[in-house]
Amino acid sequence: MALDLAEAGSIAGIVNLSSYPLDRLDSPAGKALIERCRAMLAVDGACLLPGFLTEAALTRAIDEAKALESRAYRKPAPSTGTAYIAAPDASYPPDHPRNRIMSALAGVVGLDQIPKSCVVRQLYEWDGLLDFLIAVLDRQSVYRYADPMGGLNVTVMRRGDHDSWHFDQTDFVLSMLLRPSERGGDFEYSPNIRTAEDENYDAVRAVFDGDRRLIRRLDLQPGTFALFLGRNSLHRVSPVEGETPRIITLFGYDAKPGTMSSERLRLGRYGRTEPLPVPPDL
Repeated sequence: MALDLAEAGSIAGIVNLSSYPLDRLDSPAGKALIERCRAMLAVDGACLLPGFLTEAALTRAIDEAKALESRAYRKPAPSTGTAYIAAPDASYPPDHPRNRIMSALAGVVGLDQIPKSCVVRQLYEWDGLLDFLIAVLDRQSVYRYADPMGGLNVTVMRRGDHDSWHFDQTDFVLSMLLRPSERGGDFEYSPNIRTAEDENYDAVRAVFDGDRRLIRRLDLQPGTFALFLGRNSLHRVSPVEGETPRIITLFGYDAKPGTMSSERLRLGRYGRTEPLPVPPDL
């Protein structure tokens, strides 16, 4: 039977509320969870909550992700750019970290392709998750992306797919791995390698050149909630190996309302600029 929040009136069938009381954040257990998450972010730049989904919800989410896999749009060639998500800067030398060209390749399923009944979409559209993010991040407000394609994505990475070193343009990213690859596909990062006052280019160059002393790996398991602060933490997904595609869900939020993707970004990520009027059934 499909898990349906509209019918159940509760998130209890999806989130493991006994371990993660998102429905009672003002309780002692809820406040303790918020403080634990804040502590993880302060130390590691990331917050991992394993077993976040109930067993039933995880099983269903994995099955739904497999069904969505064939809808993923894949560009015919890798995307290229710098780690700073900007064009090369002629004011720096050609071999400067600002001008190092990186690449990325993956298949992406947009929000408009994901049925409302899917576990990940129900979770994304649940206001309780927004309240939790606001509390953990200690912000006045957090908003879902207004973009009807970019708000929620399911990313499918096959053999050789990867996401090279980069910084995010947003303060935080929420993700949930649904299926790991056989090998590779590791999320690696250098926490807080730069600040608003210091780009720390020497350390960034060292990471680009393979200095493993500055690199950590997140232990992502299926169903683990992962909140990552990526604006100042250099990160990548190593190349996927083996025949089993890596599938991960990315939840889109911003500190300001009305965030939309450009037509150029939509075309590159989804192969089209206009959303579907109604998500197709699985």
